[in-house]
Amino acid sequence: MEFEPVIGLEVHAELQTKSKMFCGCPVVDSTQAAPNTAVCPVCAGMPGALPVANRQAVEYGMRVALALECKIEPISIFARKNYFYPDLPKGYQISQYEEPLATNGRLVVHTAEGEQTVRVRRVHLEEDAGKLTHVNEGDPHTLVDLNRAGVPLLEIVSEPDMHSVEAARAYAETLREIVRYLGVNSGDMEKGVIRFEANISVRPKTGAGSEPAPYGTRTEVKNLNSFRAMEEAIRFEIARQSEILEAGGTVEQETLGWDEVHGTTYSQRSKEDAHDYRYFPEPDLPPLIVEDAWVEKVRAELPELPMAKRRRFTEQYGLSAYDANLLVAERAVADYFERTVAAAGSVPAKSAANWVTGELFALMKQAGVTVEALRVSPSALAGLVTMVSRGEINQNTGKDVLAEMFESGRDAAEIVEARGLRQVSDETLIADLVKQVLDENPAEVSSYRSGKTGLANWLFGQVMKKARGRANPQVVRQELERQLED
Repeated sequence: MEFEPVIGLEVHAELQTKSKMFCGCPVVDSTQAAPNTAVCPVCAGMPGALPVANRQAVEYGMRVALALECKIEPISIFARKNYFYPDLPKGYQISQYEEPLATNGRLVVHTAEGEQTVRVRRVHLEEDAGKLTHVNEGDPHTLVDLNRAGVPLLEIVSEPDMHSVEAARAYAETLREIVRYLGVNSGDMEKGVIRFEANISVRPKTGAGSEPAPYGTRTEVKNLNSFRAMEEAIRFEIARQSEILEAGGTVEQETLGWDEVHGTTYSQRSKEDAHDYRYFPEPDLPPLIVEDAWVEKVRAELPELPMAKRRRFTEQYGLSAYDANLLVAERAVADYFERTVAAAGSVPAKSAANWVTGELFALMKQAGVTVEALRVSPSALAGLVTMVSRGEINQNTGKDVLAEMFESGRDAAEIVEARGLRQVSDETLIADLVKQVLDENPAEVSSYRSGKTGLANWLFGQVMKKARGRANPQVVRQELERQLED
């Protein structure tokens, strides 16, 4: 029997606020800061300490919800989600359940099979837990760091609308791209600031036009912190559950972990239902009221989102989908490109795109720097692109000049003048250089005229060498062709 996977994703994204969700403790990099240095009575769960909701975190959550076309609820309720774990000092997590911040959204993703719409069930606010470090050498013990406890966390829950590993990855990647564009999350998965939990089941596959089979029993794989781990865990679960059903067995509902070393899931606990958490309204926090004026203010401040920007880049600048994807992947890169195009004036946008995605990307990768750290401003790159477009320097010289601009921060015109690199287009001078090369290489000229036309490229190289790379290549080729045919 052939089975169809049914996949839903829960995405947890830490919000880049300055302070925690319910107290004034700073949000620090938990991979760098000394343990337990950003902790107060509120996030440590001390008796009598009262939480206060972080307004900026609420606004960041609204940004994401609006980008996902959700309905912002005018009233939402914080609740206590009760469970006991060493990194949860209060013995409960402040979250939202029955009345979340936002509901009923959608996200359009691109897959090999075309566009697919994934419904978003809910977007809600909560606080993160602390971090445990298990030490197994010598006397085994566990260390608890509460720096992360209380950090604002946004949970985005999809409907089970995905039916392939590819669709799940496309959804996760698109969502990560959006939260980065909105400036609410860095997307740094190595630091765990965005994590995935996959709900997976399989059901018998039905033919086209037939009603789909009922959902199967699902399992939840927790804390997947990379796209690769998410893909492999989902793929493994699909195969495991299909094998169980093929053998006439029953899939157990449970919470699973992912063992990346062995490439398998493993059972953590039987799957809890909502009532197991004993949700009830947080008595120390009033209802969260979001007025229409606040919603419209946040909506008006939203940036252009990646999908819309890609579409505009292809329509406005005539770029290919491939080039648009490269440029739009990072908001800062897209902004840099547009400022370059604006500064370059009449130079085709495609030329600017080629320089950004080609030579500039290569230099950035080699140096390990981001576009924000570039010493080459958009106007400086525009100056270089303009000089190449006008024939003042050729393409190869332009690459050398950009490399120097990258290191020194100097403008292209300054470097070209200082090094005497301006391209020679004087037809008389180039004609003399071509004649010199042909006179110095009679055997090659004879072979060319005997049918070995590939020698034209070698002769062209000799002319450019004699001109120290400064001759206009188009003028050189035209003159070389003319003299070889005489």
